[in-house]
Amino acid sequence: MRIAIGLEYDGSCFCGWQTQPAGCAVQNAVERAVATIAGHPVGIVAAGRTDAGVHAVGQVAHFDTEAQRPLGAWVRGVNTWLPPGVTSLWAHPVAADFHARFSALGRRYRYVLLDHPVRPALLRGKAGWYHRPLDVECMQRAVQSVTGTHDFSAFRAAECQARTPCRTLYRASVVRRGEFLLFEFHANGFLHHMVRNLVGSLIAIGEGKRPEAWLAQLLESKDRTLAAPTFAPDGLYFLGADYDAVWGLPRPTPRDPFDLLA
Repeated sequence: MRIAIGLEYDGSCFCGWQTQPAGCAVQNAVERAVATIAGHPVGIVAAGRTDAGVHAVGQVAHFDTEAQRPLGAWVRGVNTWLPPGVTSLWAHPVAADFHARFSALGRRYRYVLLDHPVRPALLRGKAGWYHRPLDVECMQRAVQSVTGTHDFSAFRAAECQARTPCRTLYRASVVRRGEFLLFEFHANGFLHHMVRNLVGSLIAIGEGKRPEAWLAQLLESKDRTLAAPTFAPDGLYFLGADYDAVWGLPRPTPRDPFDLLA
């Protein structure tokens, strides 16, 4: 039997999603908890392999088991064995050909940035921070130049293992909510560090260090060395993945604390 589960987690508690020998990853924690309920070792596959410090409010994963358990066991039971920084939100049986990663039609990320002269304390690890005023309108115009299907090599980490640098960015936006800037990205997939590299370059434009046309020029160059440094992971949230309705997955409203900051 294949089970899909929804997860949320605080990335600052872990060394990323993908399993590590030290056992410090989200995947390690979830596999241990699910195995305890299943009564046998379990491998977990997720829609998005987030980096260290990156959070998730709508991660989707799947695992296979022969154990017969009520669905509530994969939620409340699993949560009993999970550390406080990660929670199982829902569980749903799926067909054997469902794959949390390869069945996903799209993925959505948000970067939350505090634009304020003084660094945050209460939001440390939960929001990125930049100390100088940023021109959001300029950034919003610039980011439209990278929507569509492109080679995103200029925003790809050197250690990225993707077979191709081409991705389709369906939507990208930058909006201000008081002292916060929200960067939204929706694509068929993302390269390693792609969102953080885009955010870093957009900040350079918003500060006036670079012109609006610079983002399009970087895209055309396909040269990572010309773009801004990778921005901090603190404010990056994996919002969720898109799936065909045929899988019957629940569509819960993600519990997004930054909606409260409007």
